[in-house]
Amino acid sequence: MSGKLFNKILLTIGFLSLAHAAYSAAHYRTFLRLTEQEFTKLPLDIVVQIVVSLIMIIYYVVQVVGNFKEIRATVDMQAKSWDTLGNFPSFYHFNHRGKALSPSYVPENGSDEETASYEF
Repeated sequence: MSGKLFNKILLTIGFLSLAHAAYSAAHYRTFLRLTEQEFTKLPLDIVVQIVVSLIMIIYYVVQVVGNFKEIRATVDMQAKSWDTLGNFPSFYHFNHRGKALSPSYVPENGSDEETASYEF
C-alpha cells in the first residue's frame, strides 16, 4: 500500500514540476517582452524540466492506474461459459401474465382491473 502512495506522491510532484515549467516559460516570455528582445527558443533548463516532468507523469500514471486489460475481447470471454454470456439481468421481467396461468396463482388484493387483464 505504501508503494501506491509513493507513486501518487511522485505523480503529484511531476504535475507540480510541469506546472512550474509552464510558469517559468510564461515568465521568460514576459521578461523578453519587457526587454524588447525577440523570442527564439526556451532556455535549456526549462526544456529539460518539461521533458523530465512529462516522463515522470507518464510513468507514474501507468503505475497508479494499474494493469491494462487485453484489447482483444476474446481473452475475457474465454473464461466465461455460454450461459453467462447471454445473461442480461436488465431484461428480466417478473411481472407478466404467466403467473395467472399457474394453477397455484392467488391474485393479490389489488384492484379488479389488474386481475381482469389475466382472465381469458
